[in-house]
Amino acid sequence: MTKRPLPSNASVATEGQDGRLIAPAATRNAEALCDLLTQWAPTTGQALEIASGTGQHVSAFAQALLGLHWQPTEVEPDRRASIDAYATDLPNVADAVALDATAQGWHEAFADQNLIVLINLVHLISWQETQVLIAETAQALAPEGRFILYGPFKRSGQLTSDGDHRFHSALVQQDPEIGYKDDKDIAGWMAGQNLIVLDIVEMPANNLAFVAEKTVT
Repeated sequence: MTKRPLPSNASVATEGQDGRLIAPAATRNAEALCDLLTQWAPTTGQALEIASGTGQHVSAFAQALLGLHWQPTEVEPDRRASIDAYATDLPNVADAVALDATAQGWHEAFADQNLIVLINLVHLISWQETQVLIAETAQALAPEGRFILYGPFKRSGQLTSDGDHRFHSALVQQDPEIGYKDDKDIAGWMAGQNLIVLDIVEMPANNLAFVAEKTVT
């Protein structure tokens, strides 16, 4: 994953207790994401979270979906330590491992996943990196496995709120290759990777969640 300069509000986390980092965005959206996963995720099997960040999400997900065994991943070592701190008392969460999900070939080490979750990353990477990530995700999923992709997106090429305009502009000013991706581009690329988009769910704060399933071939 290319290390990119980001605006200060793109990836904020402060130090908490016992090595746990706290991201305000994760605190705000954890409940809504748990509700989403409760509705759409399989109830048993292997679950992979890409770019687990502070670990707040995977901790909440593991407590909401006890039948899934979660594998958190993260590029940054300090964040892997935070993830492990959140998961200390959770028997269905493995130790966090390093994963650059924009690199070719990672699916081979994470095969046959029943669920893959990605929260708030694709606006921080390029379209080419996004394409690789989705293609690798599709290959890592078991047949009928689910992929849930959440974050801010354009709708039919348009930014639909003042906050989205400001954030997208700040991202592009830092790096013209990043910024909000378009919902139609995401859905179209998923379809080309044997992922059926089951639903695109409107989420709080003008975010979207794509719910996709790998077709049986």
